[in-house]
Amino acid sequence: MRIIAGIARRTALVAPKGLDTRPTSDMAKESLFNIISGEIHGARFLDLFCGSGAIGLEAISRGAKEAVFVENAAPAIVALSHNLEKTKLADYAEVLRMPVAKAIDSLSASGRQFDIIFLDPPYGTMLFQETIDKLADANILAKHGIIIAETDSKLHAMPLRLEVTDTRIYGRNCFMFISKEKG
Repeated sequence: MRIIAGIARRTALVAPKGLDTRPTSDMAKESLFNIISGEIHGARFLDLFCGSGAIGLEAISRGAKEAVFVENAAPAIVALSHNLEKTKLADYAEVLRMPVAKAIDSLSASGRQFDIIFLDPPYGTMLFQETIDKLADANILAKHGIIIAETDSKLHAMPLRLEVTDTRIYGRNCFMFISKEKG
């Protein structure tokens, strides 16, 4: 696992120990960033369930203005801290160590908005649907922003209150591109 492009390219990243996180493969990550390459420069990026921070760090490396990383698991926070230091991108990052639902409430209450919101909740839990519903109600997505949800390609659910504009499958990874503009 590494940063693929940008100012920190080729920097190797560490992942949390154990089976609680599934780092996005470099192939899937590269495909994702090829799709959103025109949206990254100057973007405000929110990485929910960030794990090692690989997606948000890739965004900063490719020119995102800032990234907010949300994670609650101690091993993931250790890996994220190591990766922020190793990539030298910490000046562009903010880490919120709390449950995602609480972070969304806090960011919404403070009036913060993001151009790109990425979420990769644990597979096989209700957190995917709960987080999508929370994002539908929150005011943290910028007017023309996008939500990118990574989920299991065999089990992905459809967010009923939001517009799915595209779906891409790479092995077990499914990226759903979601907009708040329904219909």
